[in-house]
Amino acid sequence: MQLHASLLQGVITPTERRTVSAFIQAPEDYFDAAPTFKQSYAPQGGEIFGVLKQMKETFETNLADSQKEEMTNQKAYEDLKAAKETEIAAGQDQVDAKTQELADTDSKNAEAKEDKEDTEASLAADQDFLAMLKEKCAQTDKEWEERQKTRQLEMEACSKALATLSSDDAHDLFTKTFNPAFLQSESEVHSDRRAQASKLLAKYPRLSTLATQVKLDAFTRVKKAIDDMVGQLIQEKEDEIKHKDFCIDEFNKNQMSTEKKQREKSDVTAKIDDKKMTIKTLNDAIDGLKGEIAEMQVQLKRAGEDREKQNKAFQITVSDQRSTQKLLQAALKILNGFYNKKAAALAQTKQEPAGPAPPSGFEAYKNNESSPGVTGMIQQIINDAKAMEKDAIRAEEDGQKTYEMFVKDTNASVESKGRDIVNKSEKKSQAEGQLVQANQELESTLLELEQLSNYNAELHQSCDFVMNNFEIRQTARDEEVEALKQAKAILSGSKFEEFLQSA
Repeated sequence: MQLHASLLQGVITPTERRTVSAFIQAPEDYFDAAPTFKQSYAPQGGEIFGVLKQMKETFETNLADSQKEEMTNQKAYEDLKAAKETEIAAGQDQVDAKTQELADTDSKNAEAKEDKEDTEASLAADQDFLAMLKEKCAQTDKEWEERQKTRQLEMEACSKALATLSSDDAHDLFTKTFNPAFLQSESEVHSDRRAQASKLLAKYPRLSTLATQVKLDAFTRVKKAIDDMVGQLIQEKEDEIKHKDFCIDEFNKNQMSTEKKQREKSDVTAKIDDKKMTIKTLNDAIDGLKGEIAEMQVQLKRAGEDREKQNKAFQITVSDQRSTQKLLQAALKILNGFYNKKAAALAQTKQEPAGPAPPSGFEAYKNNESSPGVTGMIQQIINDAKAMEKDAIRAEEDGQKTYEMFVKDTNASVESKGRDIVNKSEKKSQAEGQLVQANQELESTLLELEQLSNYNAELHQSCDFVMNNFEIRQTARDEEVEALKQAKAILSGSKFEEFLQSA
């Protein structure tokens, strides 16, 4: 109860604890058959059993709750463990994916840096071109505004001239001019006007023919011709402006395309150099591997020759040792046969027959005292020969195993280097194919660059004169148009000074 006080806390009351303690200390007081003066009349065993039964039920209930809680906790633990293992597996997969993604990102980063450098270089060139284009456009806008202003003034002047020609006074004047009664008097005026208009138009080479017609033709046809000429000049002016814009646009496109092809040429040239270096490296590696294979084959051949020599020496040694053993065995057999037979004869001589003693004869024959040493030496030589034969056989086996291992390793190395040669040859073939393709790309790029250069030359032939003399030609054409309008105004009856004043 003292050891498990924490378990009993809250299970039994203090009174029950004291009762149980008293029962444990003196159980005989509760079970005596006859009551004494030391105990009460009624035994207390029932109360004790009730307390113990209550404790047992409480413990069983606590045990069941604890087991249920343990099962719940175990299941929760297993679920948590499975969830964590799933998370760990998913995390590992994610780590692998992120690692691969990091490698891909590093590769893309390197490529992006190269693209960035190329783009920055292209951007710098485009910015320079944009600055030049802005400056040119600003100048063109300024010129355009001046042209628009001049053209507006010109249109206003033409409107005023047309209003003057369409007025009632001009109409009455034209009626008088073409009246037969005044034909003779007006002819001189018309002639003077035609002469003045012809003189004005004769200043310009392109109007010389029209100047001649002014002297000969009537005013109506001349003015129509002037209007046609003015329209033609205006159309030529517009066409020349379009041609200039076309030339500027084509020059810009040609320059951008040329720069792009130059970059492609540089990239292809670098690719060709890289493939050539790769092919050279692979050729050197293949040649080195072939040299190593040839050297190993030579070493293998030499090892085979050495093994053959060793085997011949082994066979000779074994043959000699076996012949020696056979010879010594024969000699030893002869000696043993002699000495063993002599010993048997001596043994028989020692038995004296019955009857009178025989006459004395020769002394007893004695064996050579060194005979055991000779036979022993022969036996030792035989044993040495056998030992030498075993050593030779063992050395032959070791040499054969070493040779076989050397052959196996050499063949494995030759096979490995052969596979390496095949792999490098395939890579070399791929590099050569890529080199051929790169050379074709370079030829195509060079051809396109040549075409761009030829087209640029054609543009210069078509556009240089127009662009270099654009302002002069436009000014001359404007002056020519102005001269035509002045001539028309003179032919229409207006004086040149009045035309200038009204304009």
